[in-house]
Amino acid sequence: MSLYVNESFVKRSRNDAGNKVTVVLGAQWGDEGKGKVVDLLATEADVVCRCQGGNNAGHTVVVDGKEYDFHLLPSGIINSKSTSLIGNGVVIHLPGLFEEGDKNEKKGLKGWEKRLIVSDRAHLVFDFHQVVDGLQETERQAQEGKNIGTTKKGIGPAYSSKASRTGLRVCDLLADFKDFSMRFKNLVRQHQSMYPTLTVDVEDQLKKLKEYSERLRPMVRDGVYYMYEALHGSPKKILVEGANAALLDIDFGTYPFVTSSNCTVGGACTGLGIPPLNIGDVFGVSKAYTTRVGIGAFPTEQLNAVGELLQTRGHEVGVTTGRKRRCGWLDLVILRYAHMINGFTGIALTKLDILDVMDEIKVGVAYKVNGKRIPHFPANMDVLHKVEVEYESFPGWKTDTSAARKWNDLPAKAQNYIHFIENHIGVPIKWIGVGKSRECMIQMF
Repeated sequence: MSLYVNESFVKRSRNDAGNKVTVVLGAQWGDEGKGKVVDLLATEADVVCRCQGGNNAGHTVVVDGKEYDFHLLPSGIINSKSTSLIGNGVVIHLPGLFEEGDKNEKKGLKGWEKRLIVSDRAHLVFDFHQVVDGLQETERQAQEGKNIGTTKKGIGPAYSSKASRTGLRVCDLLADFKDFSMRFKNLVRQHQSMYPTLTVDVEDQLKKLKEYSERLRPMVRDGVYYMYEALHGSPKKILVEGANAALLDIDFGTYPFVTSSNCTVGGACTGLGIPPLNIGDVFGVSKAYTTRVGIGAFPTEQLNAVGELLQTRGHEVGVTTGRKRRCGWLDLVILRYAHMINGFTGIALTKLDILDVMDEIKVGVAYKVNGKRIPHFPANMDVLHKVEVEYESFPGWKTDTSAARKWNDLPAKAQNYIHFIENHIGVPIKWIGVGKSRECMIQMF
């Protein structure tokens, strides 16, 4: 027996762990330009995966002058040579998925349904989840005088159904429809008992779900087995596209003003069913300044001309919500915190060009509570609201950087700013973004 165990152990250690996946994650509060980085990497990728969130994410990708908007579809769907996978950790609103696909198809996205694979373990977001999302927000506003500022896409309520073990998954929809219908009706009743004003046309919903199920069926696979084969078959480039961001993570974000899933690196393992051993590069994406949508603490926020300038120059309006984003200086406390959790191997710094007109540029380097520096990022929101930010100041470069295509094209003062960020976080900056299109990403190594 011991000989057998020993022998198999030797075999394992000789055996290669398989292909590595590259993970792209937001390092701030979302809207950092992850889509652009994913898009760069997706041109080479064989498989592009989403592992968490739902259509509360919003990525805009510009290719050949055409703007595509993605919410649920991995942005790698643009690449006709790659396969896109929606993993088990994603919550899927089927009407949203097909509407998004059809809308992008009209813009020229061909054959997307043949390139998409959907995990049979992914949970479903129903229309009533979206209604409940709105009702909950109204209730929070009435009770506490403030809401969370959700996208009202039903993401939180769907993850609540999942956690309370009453949720329905893709595999349930594709199995016995009579059984599915019964469980769907129970789920509706459960929500109606909590929200008496909720009205649902159950038969109409089931009729639509039946139609969607037939359109969905050809795309559905066992996601765990699919990923295992992808990792252990021929060499493949596999990319994981994170939605939302570190400070919106259900565990590590500025709770309760967060999303309902893990948007940090652990979500890639649980949301796809892959071992940590297969995680390769982890790229964090950050703007050259900071933005936040909705409410919640924001230490470096600039409620002044600086904030307004960043908002207008940066066209800071949410892709998913159309809400104006709040703007402020770059906060390195946040980036260091995101790095502690994710272990970034490289950073993409986007929208550097937005700072081109500034006379002076500030960077938050530390938080003080009662005049004392704190080494960690505060968990408690009241504390975070009260922190005093310590800033480092830099002279602006006052030069247009939007035409820069390599490091040496950047003005010395911009290079200085970038080096400071790198040294402070302790992670190399791999890309610098100076504009909207693919060509505007300067690659450093």
